[in-house]
Amino acid sequence: MTIVFWRVPGLKHRISSHSILESAMSVNAVSVRRSGRFRLHKQSAPTVLHPVKVREIRDALAPDSRYRTPFRPVGANSSATDCTSSAAGTVIDVSALAEIRNIDTYGDTVTVQAGVRIGDLAGQLAKHGLELAGAHDLMSRTVGGAVAGACIGPAFGDDGAFFASQVKSIRVITPNGKPIHIRSEQNNLLNAFRLSFGMLGIIYEVELKVRPIRVFSVTHRRCTFEQFAAVSERLSNIDVGLKYFLLPFRNRVYLDLRRHSPDARAGHRIPWKIKDWGESTVLPHVFKSINRVVPVAGMRYRLIDEVSKMTQGLVSTRLVNSGSNFTAQMSSSKGDDAARRLHYSTWFFPAADFAIVVQAYREFCLRVHKDSGFRCDMPTVGFRISRDRSALLSPSFDEPMIALRAIS
Repeated sequence: MTIVFWRVPGLKHRISSHSILESAMSVNAVSVRRSGRFRLHKQSAPTVLHPVKVREIRDALAPDSRYRTPFRPVGANSSATDCTSSAAGTVIDVSALAEIRNIDTYGDTVTVQAGVRIGDLAGQLAKHGLELAGAHDLMSRTVGGAVAGACIGPAFGDDGAFFASQVKSIRVITPNGKPIHIRSEQNNLLNAFRLSFGMLGIIYEVELKVRPIRVFSVTHRRCTFEQFAAVSERLSNIDVGLKYFLLPFRNRVYLDLRRHSPDARAGHRIPWKIKDWGESTVLPHVFKSINRVVPVAGMRYRLIDEVSKMTQGLVSTRLVNSGSNFTAQMSSSKGDDAARRLHYSTWFFPAADFAIVVQAYREFCLRVHKDSGFRCDMPTVGFRISRDRSALLSPSFDEPMIALRAIS
């Protein structure tokens, strides 16, 4: 992006083009350019650092470092916002720090570097009969990013609402370049670093609590928004893993209810992979093609909603009836990240108010589409988020929440 500034004789500050637009329109561009009274100012690109050793991060953050501030750590760079970018400063990409240091099958812990993908970690744990304690979405994220940010999913009540709740100890490079090790005994300090969003330093190694693989059963329900609102308070207070899909323009809600069941069979991972492939890869590509081929908006959106209904009604109900956190979690492939990248926005609402919120959300979608013609093609996804006090900045510190994630 190029920004134009004028230098006015007698003034020490710059005046933006917006402030003198009217006078600038009356001046010949060539004569102004030749006069030397303005210059082009281009935004400088940030420096990107790709450390392969922890020492490189420490040296970059040291007080005498040649790297410019602000520093922005980045892992999988899966954020839909520009929070990992900067017009200046230094971006520190920790994705190369991707070593699983130790899997302790006796103490039920795993020690990993911050750049390890969650999906890759889940696969390695499964080889030892272990799993991550919570069910998490967006499995292509890195461990460091999931600890620093809010990584959520349809977890059970005793699993912890956020990935960060599984942290037992953590190693961080502070903003002044000092490495520190925060242990489980330092509970208050550990609570500050969980969900710290990169404000307290750069995470480079994490010890996580894990557990033996548990099996759960899955039931599927379909209802209207009104019916979902009527039972939402009851669903928020029972110990089930809840994931739902909203189709506001068809007044349909599809529920995935997960319950611990020792009698259920873990099943194969293939049905879950087909489900994930359909929801995260096939649907976006199909909808993109429909938008290109079908010019009539009414027909196009009816077709899109029918495909969504068929995917939720057939794939989920027929294929997925039981599983574990490992089988339910998405596989992570670095090569497919760009192709599978979706834009999403996640909102949290108090579970006690969700009966009102879910109906208000449908009315909002209908109103926006009527006024502007805009709507999301993908179903809106949501989860029940149990109360989690493991982090000072936990969104559900005071009460259970319900998450809404709009995807496009």
